[in-house]
Amino acid sequence: MPEPGSLPADEALIAGVRAGERRALAKAITLVESTRTDHQQRAQAVLGALLPETGKSIRIGISGVPGVGKSTFIEALGMYLIERGHKLAVLAVDPSSSVTGGSILGDKTRMEQLSQRTEAFIRPSPSSGSLGGVAAKTREALLLCEAAGYDVIIVETVGVGQSETAVAGMTDCFVLLQLPNAGDDLQAIKKGIMELADMVVFNKADLDPTAAQMAATQMRSALGMLRAASPTWRPPVLTLSAVKKDGIKAFWTTIESYRETLTASGDFAAQRKHQALAWMWQQIEEGLRMRFREHAGIKAALPEISRAVEAGSVTPTAAAHRLLAMLNRFF
Repeated sequence: MPEPGSLPADEALIAGVRAGERRALAKAITLVESTRTDHQQRAQAVLGALLPETGKSIRIGISGVPGVGKSTFIEALGMYLIERGHKLAVLAVDPSSSVTGGSILGDKTRMEQLSQRTEAFIRPSPSSGSLGGVAAKTREALLLCEAAGYDVIIVETVGVGQSETAVAGMTDCFVLLQLPNAGDDLQAIKKGIMELADMVVFNKADLDPTAAQMAATQMRSALGMLRAASPTWRPPVLTLSAVKKDGIKAFWTTIESYRETLTASGDFAAQRKHQALAWMWQQIEEGLRMRFREHAGIKAALPEISRAVEAGSVTPTAAAHRLLAMLNRFF
């Protein structure tokens, strides 16, 4: 039966994603990432048709500075999960990719073993001019991966600007990956990032086990001074060595414990509902901003008003009110 609002070609795409076909999934994500208006309309029809198949995965956000070993960790975790019957999708939020021309997942050789497995799907960060644009496309790619049967979704970020907040806002569990350098490094971690973390992991613990344990102890103390996001979960601090695959099992056991604990308390479902509403409002704000900038009258008036604000002859508030008044006829 044809899906409402979908084209015949998209019906085949929808069926392919439902069947878990990697090629169909890649095409559907490309459609979602397109900026063409007709492609966006088709993408929403495809997403609408696949929505009942979404929501069954565990969504894990992973952030860490370059050199912390994210790729090695994700590959070690991915291979561990595949051996236990899971299907894994790895996505990325990297707003710098449109500037540098690269992507944190652009080079799949960093996860050579994982990228060769049919049970794994690795997708580089979409190229978009803004973090909001990248995050929106990644959220929709996440839904498509769930519809294709991937039960573990990892969203990676390099921690540029507000990207950690964006990733935490689309995942169930946000993991902060750290290097085991005790002392001053703790001071460099922004308080806001620590507050986002549902779990902190010190990788490369094999290089200096004593330093890793000391750093973990300091982190536990620091986290103890922050208010936990959920009254039923205190963010644990783990040490592991991804390159030696030591501690991967303990990490996954902690993820399963997190899911069970928050599901039992109702926080897991409540967080997803909150994220979906926040996503809707984000899209509304993004859409209004775009319409504002594309409005013919505003385009014509903006240069002169901007110059007046810069010269100090008009207050920013008065200028904003004047420009917004031009939109009144649409509301």
